[in-house]
Amino acid sequence: MAAANPWDSATAPNAAGLLLGHFITSKLVTEEMLNISKKSTSCFVNFSRLQQITDIQAEIYQKNLEIELLSLEKDAADVVHPSFLAQKCHSLQSMNNHLEAVLKEKRSLRQRLLKPMCQGNLPIEAVYHRYMVHLLELAVTFIERLEDHLETIRNIPHLDADLKKMSTALAKMDILVTETEELAENILKWREQQKEVSSYIPKILAEKNSLHKHDVIVPPLPLTSKVNVQTINAK
Repeated sequence: MAAANPWDSATAPNAAGLLLGHFITSKLVTEEMLNISKKSTSCFVNFSRLQQITDIQAEIYQKNLEIELLSLEKDAADVVHPSFLAQKCHSLQSMNNHLEAVLKEKRSLRQRLLKPMCQGNLPIEAVYHRYMVHLLELAVTFIERLEDHLETIRNIPHLDADLKKMSTALAKMDILVTETEELAENILKWREQQKEVSSYIPKILAEKNSLHKHDVIVPPLPLTSKVNVQTINAK
């Protein structure tokens, strides 16, 4: 038989029920608050939620481990993966074969190296022909610019002196530019003065011509004998 709820006002009146009824009538407690207090949550629900959280955390941890393993596999793929290992083995085998061929032809190679290289042809595999063409272009370009590069290297110790000379030359150039500007201004002023003088010359000539037209010509006076006598007496 279920025990009576002391907070339920519908059951037999007791001290708790009377006190609760007094709170309800005084509106200190509402029916909604009582209904909420009646709902009891079982502790097993919390345990189930805790179990779910633990399972999710374990799954996250497992996924993180898988991600770390995949990242490690990706980083070490060139060492561990069979395809990369096969490529490395093939490269090592070809290198080993090349070294064996060099060792077999060691004597002939030594004799060939002792001879001077002049207009000799070196056999190159067809795979490397395009690289050799590019290499030859770079070599030709380098040889063409070799003298310039050597000259630049030779001039490195004299850079400070060259810079000083350049600064001095620039200062002189500035002075010459200033003098040239002043000379140009003087030439322009002289041209303007010449234009003014040349404009006055026709006026002066016109005035002289007008004066010659209006001048009166005075005839020379005749010399008399009296003048001659006076000069003789004076002597």
